[in-house]
Amino acid sequence: MDNILTVENLSTHFKTDKGIAKAVESVSFTLKKGEMLGLIGESGCGKTTVAQSILRLVEDPGRVVEGKVDLDGKDLASVSESELEKIRWKEISVIPQSAMNALNPVYTVGDQIIESILLHENISHKQALARTKELLEVVGIDGERWKSYPHEFSGGMKQRVAIAMALSCNPKLVISDESTTGLDVLTQAQVIALIKELQRNFNLSVILISHDLPMVTAICDRIAIMYAGKIVEWADTQDILQDARHPYAKGLLDATPDLANPDKEVISIPGSVPNLINPPKGCRFHPRCKYAMDICKQRYLH
Repeated sequence: MDNILTVENLSTHFKTDKGIAKAVESVSFTLKKGEMLGLIGESGCGKTTVAQSILRLVEDPGRVVEGKVDLDGKDLASVSESELEKIRWKEISVIPQSAMNALNPVYTVGDQIIESILLHENISHKQALARTKELLEVVGIDGERWKSYPHEFSGGMKQRVAIAMALSCNPKLVISDESTTGLDVLTQAQVIALIKELQRNFNLSVILISHDLPMVTAICDRIAIMYAGKIVEWADTQDILQDARHPYAKGLLDATPDLANPDKEVISIPGSVPNLINPPKGCRFHPRCKYAMDICKQRYLH
């Protein structure tokens, strides 16, 4: 299976009054066509910054300082901004963390989807409307509700609209950035099941950003685990579940309740993600790691 996305040595830094925060440091991974990759880790580990860096949407005082992002043969790090605007949404789209903030309350949901289609596709308004109705049906909403405003939808329905919008221009790659955060557990499950179904039906490549390890392991083909701006483990989902190598990956698994084994002890990871202005030398996880050795404080062991 060919790679649709190749990220090599991606580094993104933020200039602050107290120093340079290395939010993403030498991140590399690939995504195959039709594959779902889970990008997981605690808050502050750099997951969303990776997504913003891929799309070149990092705002000041942030800056991508190094790295290559290849989307199906195009180096996104070097294309012009005008060309990149054509690539965004048409070839890569995003399902945002909060559909409530992503949708404009003064326009109908249909008009907002239509607008995104007309910006990137050379078709008539009538054709865009027909596609909008079809997309709403695909995500489980009556197509005639294109005339409704966001406030007329529940949180879960708003998220479905955001998914329809992300699919509106037939992208090659969809990035789902914590797209179920803030939803109740049942709605979360419905939205994630929908994303997985659409991924299969449309042969989409998906990067699923989340801190929810059980959800990610249930639906993703591979998993990349981030800690303090770096990817510490990256493998097939079953390999991580059965034989996680990095202590942070093991810690995340130990901290996850097992519904099939309710007697299993849940062990939390002590401490918190370090300050990335002055991160620990060597493996950045060593201050929280019960397996840490002297060499871990000197260099990162791949």
